[in-house]
Amino acid sequence: MTFDQLNISKPLLNALNDLGFDYPTPIQATIFPIIMSGKDVVGIAQTGTGKTFAYLLPILRQLKFSNQQHPRILILVPTRELVIQVVDEIEKLSKYMNLRYTGIYGGVNINNQKNKVFQGLDILVATPGRLLDLILNGVLRLKSIQTLVIDEMDEMLTLGFRSQLTRIMDLLPGKRQNLLFSATDSEEIENLIAIFFNHPQKVEIAASGTPLLKINQKAFRVANFHTKINLLEYLLQDVKTFNKVLVFVSTKRYADMVYDILKSKFLGQVDVMHANKSQNYRINAIKFFDEGEFRILIATDIIARGLDIKDISHVINFDIPQEPEDYMHRIGRTGRAQKAGDSITFITDQDKGYQMAIEKLMAIEIPMELFPEAVVISKILLDEELPQKPEKDYLKDVRKKIVKGSAFQEKSAKNKKVNLGGSYKRIIKAKYKKPKSKGNN
Repeated sequence: MTFDQLNISKPLLNALNDLGFDYPTPIQATIFPIIMSGKDVVGIAQTGTGKTFAYLLPILRQLKFSNQQHPRILILVPTRELVIQVVDEIEKLSKYMNLRYTGIYGGVNINNQKNKVFQGLDILVATPGRLLDLILNGVLRLKSIQTLVIDEMDEMLTLGFRSQLTRIMDLLPGKRQNLLFSATDSEEIENLIAIFFNHPQKVEIAASGTPLLKINQKAFRVANFHTKINLLEYLLQDVKTFNKVLVFVSTKRYADMVYDILKSKFLGQVDVMHANKSQNYRINAIKFFDEGEFRILIATDIIARGLDIKDISHVINFDIPQEPEDYMHRIGRTGRAQKAGDSITFITDQDKGYQMAIEKLMAIEIPMELFPEAVVISKILLDEELPQKPEKDYLKDVRKKIVKGSAFQEKSAKNKKVNLGGSYKRIIKAKYKKPKSKGNN
């Protein structure tokens, strides 16, 4: 099937032609007619399947010109990076259309966003927190919303947005179309669907644990952090093969440590991104990596979901993720747009449990590679890698005193006392042979 067969308008076809897209992905071809029919939709699709275009194409196809002030389409995403990406996709698809749209998110000046919203919109892309800020400020009203899109729903719940989503949906008009997209399904998602959706049609393109077919997975057994560094440097020396590499680490501290080591070895080729970086820095880091100014980007899971960065040759899991679904999201950054990709995972002995959970989710084993002889196995350990000494038992001496101490010896017979009641009653009883009581003298 081609896009021509999907009843897509001429402006959209022209934009798709400019982008070089001729054929819809399975989720795009499946969901397009369902959304066009006006039904609520729940799409369960793994990363890299083209779900952003899957909901944008039918929405833009049906959107007619209007000069109303408040938006008709609301798209909610969990992170500011995804807001920027979705807005960029709208810009590409609406190249030949007269359309008003913007994205809002926290961490930047709210006044500029107020002005954009006040000028009037057709489509608003937002994170839940900043959306509620604008509603409470009285700048934005949701009374005109015709279609609600919630993208990356599983990540929304992971980041704790449930209460905010509930407040937003309570403010929306009852008559609307609801579209929800998630890489995984869960009981919590099903509960929200049951409350706020109207008999949605579920479309599941691939189970959340299904590995992307065009991604070649492999792993190395490594000893420690510095051995990982040595192996990473060894791999990255092959510039032709490792031409655009996304390196995932577990923490912001590790991200900075890896960056500080690599930046001198690969001068001008490495950048780093995590939540402690400023918003402008993070935006530029993604932009420069996407455009090829940097060959290597070291990052935390902040960019593991949803972001579409073209032509990533390799995803390297410097640290294996603790959640199996996060592994799927990470490796899904490569092998996109029908292209092949590679993922490499470094696994320590302590990571075996996480490895087993990932393999159980995928129902396949990650192939293990022989450790390269040219790579030095370091004996230097970080503090957290050192063998843990048992904590000192500060109560040990106290317990010995309880057992052996003289203060707790058995009392002598003469010191043993038995509570016989009040002394006055005993004296009266001994004298009169019976208790003394008033009356009956």
